Amino acid sequence: MPEIIQPVFLGKIINYFEVFDPLDTAALNFAYCYAAALSVCTLILAITHHLYFYHVQRAGMKLRVAICHMIYRKALRLSNTALGKTTTGQIVNLLSNDVNKFDQVTIFLHFLWAGPLQAIAVTALLWIEIGPSCFAGMAILIILLPLQTCIGRLFSSLRSRTAALTDVRIRTMNEVITGMRIIKMYAWEKSFSELVSSIRRKEISMVLKSSYLRGLNLASFFVASKITVFMTFMTYVLLGNVISASRVFVAMSLYGAVRLTITLFFPAAVERASEALISIRRIKNFLILDEISQFNPQLENSNENVVLHVQDLTCYWDKSLEIPTLQQLSFTVRPGELLAVIGPVGAGKSSLLSAVLGELPKDKGLMDVRGRIAYVSQQPWVFPGTVRSNILFGREYEREKYEKVLKVCALKKVSEDGDLTVIGDRGATLSGGQKARVNLARAVYQDADIYLLDDPLSAVDAEVSRHLFEKCIYRALHQKVSILVTHQLQYLHAVNQILILKEGKMVGKGTYSEFLNSGIDFASLLKKNEEVEQSPIPGIPTMKSARNRTFSQSSVWSQDSLVQSQKDGTVDQPPTEPLVTALPEESRSEGKINFKIYRKYFAAGANYFVIFILLLLNILAQVRYLMDDLLHVNCLNTTLNKMDIVLTKMLLHCIIKELDLCIYCDRFCLILGLTMATVLFGIVRSLLVFTVLVNAGQTLHNKMFQSLLKAPVLFFDRNPIGRILNRFSKDIGHLDDLLPLTILDFIQTLLQIFGVVAVAVAVIPWILIPLVPLCILFIFLRRYFLDTARDIKRLESTTRSPVFSHLSTSLQGLWTIRAFRAEQRFQKLFDAHQDLHSEAWFLFLTTSRWFAVRLDAICAIFVIVVAFGSLLLAKTLDAGQVGLALSYAITLMGMFQWGVRQSAEVENLMISVERVMEYTELEKEAPWESNKHPPAEWPSQGVIAFENVNFTYSLDGPLVLRHLSVLIKSKEKVGIVGRTGAGKSSLIAALFRLAEPKGRIWIDKYLTSELGLHDLRKKISIIPQEPVLFTGTMRKNLDPFNEYTDEELWNVLEEVQLKEAVEELPDKMETQLAESGSNFSVGQRQLVCLARAILKKNKILIIDEATANVDARTDELIQKTIREKFAQCTVLTIAHRLNTIIDSDKIMVLDAGRLKEYNEPYILLQEKESLFYKMVQQVGKAEAAALIETAKQVTYMTQKK
Repeated sequence: MPEIIQPVFLGKIINYFEVFDPLDTAALNFAYCYAAALSVCTLILAITHHLYFYHVQRAGMKLRVAICHMIYRKALRLSNTALGKTTTGQIVNLLSNDVNKFDQVTIFLHFLWAGPLQAIAVTALLWIEIGPSCFAGMAILIILLPLQTCIGRLFSSLRSRTAALTDVRIRTMNEVITGMRIIKMYAWEKSFSELVSSIRRKEISMVLKSSYLRGLNLASFFVASKITVFMTFMTYVLLGNVISASRVFVAMSLYGAVRLTITLFFPAAVERASEALISIRRIKNFLILDEISQFNPQLENSNENVVLHVQDLTCYWDKSLEIPTLQQLSFTVRPGELLAVIGPVGAGKSSLLSAVLGELPKDKGLMDVRGRIAYVSQQPWVFPGTVRSNILFGREYEREKYEKVLKVCALKKVSEDGDLTVIGDRGATLSGGQKARVNLARAVYQDADIYLLDDPLSAVDAEVSRHLFEKCIYRALHQKVSILVTHQLQYLHAVNQILILKEGKMVGKGTYSEFLNSGIDFASLLKKNEEVEQSPIPGIPTMKSARNRTFSQSSVWSQDSLVQSQKDGTVDQPPTEPLVTALPEESRSEGKINFKIYRKYFAAGANYFVIFILLLLNILAQVRYLMDDLLHVNCLNTTLNKMDIVLTKMLLHCIIKELDLCIYCDRFCLILGLTMATVLFGIVRSLLVFTVLVNAGQTLHNKMFQSLLKAPVLFFDRNPIGRILNRFSKDIGHLDDLLPLTILDFIQTLLQIFGVVAVAVAVIPWILIPLVPLCILFIFLRRYFLDTARDIKRLESTTRSPVFSHLSTSLQGLWTIRAFRAEQRFQKLFDAHQDLHSEAWFLFLTTSRWFAVRLDAICAIFVIVVAFGSLLLAKTLDAGQVGLALSYAITLMGMFQWGVRQSAEVENLMISVERVMEYTELEKEAPWESNKHPPAEWPSQGVIAFENVNFTYSLDGPLVLRHLSVLIKSKEKVGIVGRTGAGKSSLIAALFRLAEPKGRIWIDKYLTSELGLHDLRKKISIIPQEPVLFTGTMRKNLDPFNEYTDEELWNVLEEVQLKEAVEELPDKMETQLAESGSNFSVGQRQLVCLARAILKKNKILIIDEATANVDARTDELIQKTIREKFAQCTVLTIAHRLNTIIDSDKIMVLDAGRLKEYNEPYILLQEKESLFYKMVQQVGKAEAAALIETAKQVTYMTQKK
């Protein structure tokens, strides 16, 4: 412990000056030896101090990386039950905030044992120097230990509550970012703004309380020095002892050494250990969650053993519910057989596939799965990378096989970039139909034994649907074991077996012909879909095709627009394709942190008057201290470490002379008063600074979230979830946690440096000689270091984003990853992202240590110069001046380098402020409200007119709507059809102004571009492609603004066939839904969206393939509900199911963004060259005839009216 030994040699040097004899060369030689020993101690401290910090920080980094690996590995193994107990936001919080506690705790953990040990060593040395009086001062420090332990426990409790609230906020942010398109179309921004603000207020309340405790700890660091020294020397004098310069400086230096450990590092260790224990407990709770059982074998290559056999299978998603999810199911599928699973919404079709996958735990029965499984999820899942990397999914690239897969999955013409098209986060660069085909192609390319296909045809149009079934499912997989969940009854002719489910029970099993011959209700359901036409594959009818695309990015990048997609930089790919291709890098600022960032940051915490008062308080206090010292400088031969004013008065006239007890008692009241003032000032200053800075973090968070809510949809398409969450988790965490503490520490250290230097120069002017070059060198080194450190810190911040994005992507596709046994590949990819971040972090660590070692080395040289310089000038100096010079040199050694390092750390942490402020200034969409407000009853007619509308999602993007002009009359029902990527969803986006269209759109004589977005969007109801539910109650999902009564809500649930399902929930409408509503089927979630639309009672309704994930009978009931409820409304319906829109008043046919046809369906069907006629013919002759007859009847009824 060189810092403890230093005061001993300091005392020896001062002793030499106390009994100075110019002729005593032996004493001078000893003094030089003591100076050399002091110098060696200083150099050793400079080196070993940073070696220690380097190694413990590196150990902390290794621990953090290992824990991150464990968390992600656990996330890949979570059972469905466990997923219901956690959220993406919570896991992101574990990876962003909790694991960082290991970086911090390793730095200070050593002081938990070093602090008490150092206190014992210092007490022994003080006993030797001043006897029993040392116990008076040490008692003060010892009293602080249990006090700080209690504060640490309280801090631990607050941090635990803060972490829980942060989990909720990050989870909510994850849902908001994922569902932002829906939130904007529903005009729900204000509701979510209030929700997040409410959560944030509770979180910031806990943060502020924690910060106050930190402020008290930090204040105790400065308070303790004054009280301990005061009590020690008061006791020493009262016991009748004489104070000398050597005793004063040795005692002061020893107290200074132990004070740093006991009052700063030890409480920091308690605080960090408490935080780490909370994080360990949270991580442990996550790691002990249920895991999926790994029962599915990877069997031998022989096809003879491949089989899927289920006997009396009963499964529960939730054992607490009495009704099983699946009950008494039995069937067998062998190679070459295709089993179709059909049934109404919520029947258990997807649950059956999840049982085969092992996701749904088996309760009873036999499940014999032999063979490798390939799974196609109901909602297509793609990950960032190229189309090719998504299809290969880690397999070797075989050109012939790959080309065949592209052909059978209709992906040959995905875009001009072909399979090198880069897929953005959440598939942002693909339409829903394209994502579905990529999803299917991935499974086909795997060449597995068993194929589980969860409604793969729902996202494509009739022609593509028929192609996928005939070429892919029927032919390419004809030798495989295949289970197809579908609502496409026209394809049932071609399957080997049909399984009908209802409420988890098997109500029918057999072949197509057996069902036709039976008298059960299913026969009537099939008869209307019967196909007479002979298709290329015998027995394959081609009725109505698929339904919707899973919520694509509004066809933002349709087949036309994909031309502009980025390539991955190569013309031809090597035989193997990386699992993920890097997306465009996150933008980073360059150069110095602009002064306006600091100004805006402090202004966000308080007004300029409060900031001025805060600065004035700090400056005036320090000036007062300096004036006190300067008034007594003529009689001052020593002073306290770090501007200790208390003993400035106490030690007047007492350096060499004996201290008169009466003089001391005369000054006692003044000293006591000043000490109390210092205590009060230290506490008030700390609390005020924390209040201002924590408020600044709160203000910037709110501004960033408000800016995010007002950002255009394109921003969310271009930026991965992880990139956005990074700002709300890690960067906001820095603003709440590290930055206020670092700024306060820097301010206090800076003021102390000024105070120490001012007094030192006043007493010993020659100290300026080494001090001025030292300052210049420090400033140069700081600038040199920051030029590199800033960019490294920015790099470290941006390399965190891919870690969070990869986690979010993995959780979205968890079933697919596990079905393909790709956990190890995704784990390696996560580790690669983590390693990239670790590289940047390690660079920052090493550059920081490089800087610190050089600062301490320079300070050590300064101490050496002062020590030997004092001996060389021994004839002109007295003991007090030497003691002052050396103690200040040692003090400045610590303070200078710490102050410079903290100033650099403040600038590095201000990068988080810079990143947050970057998001407060995002490009904004049009205002939510404008000066032109339509009347409350608007639109009363529902007339919509498009006038030469061109539409693109970005200024540099291609047009997705071209010269669109059309008039939709009041109460008209318009069906919108077209191939995947034709611009159907883009038309809806233009109507909602998700991007600003060129041209004019009128609604009841009001130009939509002149209205506020909320005035417009609230008056248009939409049932979107993707059914989005949010965490919260069912009631909150239906009615976030509490505008409707319970009776109205129950009525609407009954109208959409959901009342029974909601009544079965434990708390009915007040039941908390799982993240993204995952405890409801996709079809049920779609019905909730329908219920929302019915509640709004607007004159305009947009149906974007709303019945895509429901069975035919439910579809029919829903269509009936829509016809009844919206009879007096203008309705635009996008659909792939032609029978859904065949009874519309008008049909709008789009192709490549252009309006090709717009007329009554029957009139369009009379023209055999029309696109609509060709689309109808795609469904087969019998169904086409039925559709034409329906259209004819609609025209007849219209004319009759």
